[in-house]
Amino acid sequence: MIGLFLGDTDFSELVLKKIKKQKIKYFIIDFSKNNKFNKDKNSFRISIGRFGKIIDFIKQKKCKRVLFAGKISKPNFSSLRLDFKGIYYMPSVIRAAKIGDAAIIKSIIKILNNEGINVISSIFFNPELSLKKGCYTQLKPNKQDLISIKKGKLFFNRTKSLDHIQALVVKGDKILAKEGKEGTKKMLSKLRKKSDGILIKLPKKKQDLRMDLPTIGLQTFKDAKKYGLRGVVLQSKKNVFLDKTQCIKFADKNKIFINII
Repeated sequence: MIGLFLGDTDFSELVLKKIKKQKIKYFIIDFSKNNKFNKDKNSFRISIGRFGKIIDFIKQKKCKRVLFAGKISKPNFSSLRLDFKGIYYMPSVIRAAKIGDAAIIKSIIKILNNEGINVISSIFFNPELSLKKGCYTQLKPNKQDLISIKKGKLFFNRTKSLDHIQALVVKGDKILAKEGKEGTKKMLSKLRKKSDGILIKLPKKKQDLRMDLPTIGLQTFKDAKKYGLRGVVLQSKKNVFLDKTQCIKFADKNKIFINII
């Protein structure tokens, strides 16, 4: 039995599809904005403030492993109805919320661990969604691109584990844009149309790799074309790469390199 804390984005649906295909017993705690899994008979909607109910439910199912997949956004804390454990744990979640969405999930993981519930990697059942080291396109990084990649790596190595930044656009030794809480798409929209930069999405130095891995898909590459990016860089086995075949085909057609370091 596996417990699934699922939020928005296609990634959560791919995780669920793989688990169904492998005929693994599961239940869903649906944290998506619009209750997207409500048609699944194994899906349940429990407020993030009802920690007691969530933990009791997991234990009733005799479940010792859970995973997080998809975007789980910050709740409206003022409208949450709390149970006893919610009252006990919520201050730590609220403190985390001031840092960012990733910090919220990390605080919940810590709560679950305290209750004897193990949180596994979000790609545990979908390792095929994480690319290994190599260049996957006809276009390869040139010397200038390698300088950009080195600059990006140095930035992420110095970034705190709970910082919301998961993406940069770099050109040479200059950072053109940093991802804000609004995400990668919003960051790219602030670039000029022919930026000639590189999108670098890497985990932070001490990031919890069980959740919130840097994620890209076809829309990322459409935005990369729109703003004149030369390439996209991810960390080997520490990424979620959606629509892989379509993305590589699109990148080749539009002369954008995909480099996994």
